[in-house]
Amino acid sequence: MNTNNVENYNERYSPERETYVIKKDGSLEAFHVQKVIDAIGKSAYRALTKFTPEEKEQICECVISHIDALESTQVPISVMHNIVENALEQVRPIVAKSYRDYRNYKQDFVRMLDDVYKKSQAIMYVGDKENSNADSALVSTKRSLIFNQLNKELYQKFFLTTEEIQACRDGYIYIHDMSARRDTMNCCLFDVAHVLSGGFEMGNIWYNEPKTLDVAFDVIGDIVLSAASQQYGGFTVPSVDLILEPYAEKSYRRALAKYERLGVAADLAEKEALADVKKEFEQGFQGWEYKFNTVASSRGDYPFITVTAGTGTGQFARMASVAMLEVRRGGQGKTGHKKPVLFPKIVFLYDENLHGPGKPLEDVFEAGVACSAKTMYPDWLSLTGKGYVASMYKKYGKIISPMGCRAFLSPWYEQGGMHPAFDGDEPVFVGRFNIGVVSLHLPMILAKARKESRDFYEVLDYYLELIRRLHIRTYAYLGEMRASTNPLAYCEGGFYGGHLKLTDKIKPVLKTATASFGITALNELQMLYNGKSLVEDGAFALEVMEHINKRVDEFKEEDGNLYAIYGTPAENLCGLQIRQFREQYGIIEGVSDRPYVSNSFHCHVSEDITPIQKQDLENRFWNLSNGGKIQYVKYPIGYNTLAIKSLIRRAMDMGFYEGVNLSLSYCDDCGHEELQMDVCPKCGSKNLTKIDRMNGYLSYSRVHGDTRLNAAKMAEIADRKSM
Repeated sequence: MNTNNVENYNERYSPERETYVIKKDGSLEAFHVQKVIDAIGKSAYRALTKFTPEEKEQICECVISHIDALESTQVPISVMHNIVENALEQVRPIVAKSYRDYRNYKQDFVRMLDDVYKKSQAIMYVGDKENSNADSALVSTKRSLIFNQLNKELYQKFFLTTEEIQACRDGYIYIHDMSARRDTMNCCLFDVAHVLSGGFEMGNIWYNEPKTLDVAFDVIGDIVLSAASQQYGGFTVPSVDLILEPYAEKSYRRALAKYERLGVAADLAEKEALADVKKEFEQGFQGWEYKFNTVASSRGDYPFITVTAGTGTGQFARMASVAMLEVRRGGQGKTGHKKPVLFPKIVFLYDENLHGPGKPLEDVFEAGVACSAKTMYPDWLSLTGKGYVASMYKKYGKIISPMGCRAFLSPWYEQGGMHPAFDGDEPVFVGRFNIGVVSLHLPMILAKARKESRDFYEVLDYYLELIRRLHIRTYAYLGEMRASTNPLAYCEGGFYGGHLKLTDKIKPVLKTATASFGITALNELQMLYNGKSLVEDGAFALEVMEHINKRVDEFKEEDGNLYAIYGTPAENLCGLQIRQFREQYGIIEGVSDRPYVSNSFHCHVSEDITPIQKQDLENRFWNLSNGGKIQYVKYPIGYNTLAIKSLIRRAMDMGFYEGVNLSLSYCDDCGHEELQMDVCPKCGSKNLTKIDRMNGYLSYSRVHGDTRLNAAKMAEIADRKSM
């Protein structure tokens, strides 16, 4: 503010009597209204807003009138704060909260730092199992976890409203990844092909576009690790077979020219050149498996990297898909002790016209089935069945790859935005992302409505509105970030519209981002409603999901934001929500009597139902969770590839994103492997590595005999029959 404005405010607004403020140390300081203007300006900045001149005048008048009404000319600082806060409540309540929060920051920071210290001690000497991708035994991970605790406290203190904090602490909503939400965005479909094309800059070094396949693998690996470190959640490289295809062609031409120069016969030269390319594919995918499973990100975890593939019909695209599947199936490790890695997660893009019986890419499908039967991955995404994902593919030829374990993007049209501007307006998916998830705890909301004798949908709408407001503020907050926070994404074209200058704000790129309303414990909701599970009934759960879809669709139109409904993959949350429910409403049979809640709309894991029954029952909710979903069943059939193949094809006809579930076990002493092994029958060792499906992704339930999973998730795994 310039000097003229300072003089004007002080001259135009002053108390009738000379007034002094009693500071905390007992000293006196003359009151000047300009100090109020300066203080509230800082609070407005923290709340991402500004006062108009008229509002400033209104605040000054209110403050002066309160001071003049006091009997004393010496005003304690605490009273002065209350006067200012009262004025702000009348003019701009959101700034009043910012002012109040900052005023109390000293005592709050003492408590916050004490909480962080306690958490740091637990992490240092006990460990942490909230995220199975983070190895809390490592120094780098411990540091990251401690910082995350501090960042989480700061987020709660300076971003959330009192209502939101209360809803979180009670357990009616859950804000995912609070430690990262103030810094960056969530899961994405990163446009690696766009970044590579023509070269790019990373870390102040210019990378030329690769001229061979082996270099392409190295450069893509560097891009993925760098960009994934600047976000949280899943990082997907979509249609990796199509991305690698042109570089394989370059390697082939180079090898062919070499053999021709050496005088090798044309047919043999072609054969050797193809063999060289195949070897580059195998070594490249093996290099990715080494890199993505051993190099932790700056967040302290192993980045959740997904690749999708399967639709490429060209010679080298097919070779890419098959080589990737064969490398995963072969596993990594010393001879006799090989086991599959966890990253990247592989998703097979299934097109009935390409992969169906007798179709051109049936061999690629067979390679995928053989890999799933041995390693659980790939998961399978139907492009030609029923539902939303398939409809986009069949109408526009656009693939909606999942971001991480299950998140999907809503359509954004090139010209029209949320809605097509004309018949030929096409949707864009690659290069877009999510800005975060907030999940509802539906059983608690029903329990609250009953306890307070209120209509359930009235209470539900309150929490939906709470999440909506939080998302609106998140869009606004992140929009103020600079492109320099993630240059590969915002400046080098990794994100749609991402050709900003380093100093530009990222707000223009955020218009295509989705924000998710998460759903947990739908089975427990139905149990609380009438004592029946989703297997036995499900009508009320279906009604609730339809209501949520209707309300969120209204929010989208009113706010112009791409909201989506997400079947939440509760990891640590599955146990937290039980503890929160019990604190408020006790132990209720079928609802809170186990150590965990069910994930999203899935049938309870303990239900003794067939894979076909589970597919049919969960199909009811499939198109009501288009922002994030996966269907999986337990295959109690060993390595029976024919049975697995028939269930996959059925899932693809239904339009599912399908996961194959087998409990993989490996003896780290003798190398023996089989399903569902707790003690090695060959050598008697308990030193095992076990891989189970965490939610929509795979994780180690045991590593050399120990586990990275929390107790609630381990209890759920032990109860599994249908999942």
